[in-house]
Amino acid sequence: MLHGPFGEDGTVQGLLKLANIAFVGAGVLGSAVGMDKDVMKRLLRDAGIPVARFILTSRYSQEAITFDYARGQLGLPLFIKPANLGSSVGIHKVKDRQGFEAALRDAFNYDNKVLIEECIVGREIECSVLGNDNPIASVPGEILPRHEFYSYEAKYLDENGAVLEIPAKLPSEISERIRQLALKTFSVLCCEGMARVDFFLRSGREIIVNELNTIPGFTRISMYPKLWEATGISCSELIDKLIELAIERFEREKRLKTDRERKPSA
Repeated sequence: MLHGPFGEDGTVQGLLKLANIAFVGAGVLGSAVGMDKDVMKRLLRDAGIPVARFILTSRYSQEAITFDYARGQLGLPLFIKPANLGSSVGIHKVKDRQGFEAALRDAFNYDNKVLIEECIVGREIECSVLGNDNPIASVPGEILPRHEFYSYEAKYLDENGAVLEIPAKLPSEISERIRQLALKTFSVLCCEGMARVDFFLRSGREIIVNELNTIPGFTRISMYPKLWEATGISCSELIDKLIELAIERFEREKRLKTDRERKPSA
């Protein structure tokens, strides 16, 4: 219900803060950063966390990004994505000039900023994170899509669109590196409560962060709770913990001063 703009981007979170109501998950800043793929990737890149190469284009840019320039910088195929959206809506895998132009037009239906991103050939690995100041990471899981990529159709419309392998079949050293990188990503992006960090594993050893989701899917078949179940935390225990984390943060923030005390005049 809260996926995407106006639910996952800090707007509802800001409303809840104004109403003095505790809520689960990232606050205003973490939610906003987690939704904006452009800002997210720049923060991760500056923190030394590996991300896919990308180009940003805007509806109001002085110079439009051409197909030839994008192909020269990123190769083919490549992906075109609205900067602020979720659930793979508006995302296209582009293989030629015609597809490039059509994908840009569609992506600009959803946002004024669009990412053009290199296509990474690798395994799709996900890791769940839980906590506030001292978060923990779950065992990693793997998505084995049966479509060309993990599209909206594969996620929501085709019940056989993907297979989830939990835990992922990974060497212990790679699994631990993914867990540590998930925690670092969570911290760099100012997250709290919960998040799911999505990775690519290229050539068996190179770990690349694709994105972080501040409100991951939470159905009985979703990766976030299933990863925690495999780690030893049941769904009911997970919900209790998330509520405790929300109350903990709420009580901590209530102790902060929000205005300057004035001394009484003589």
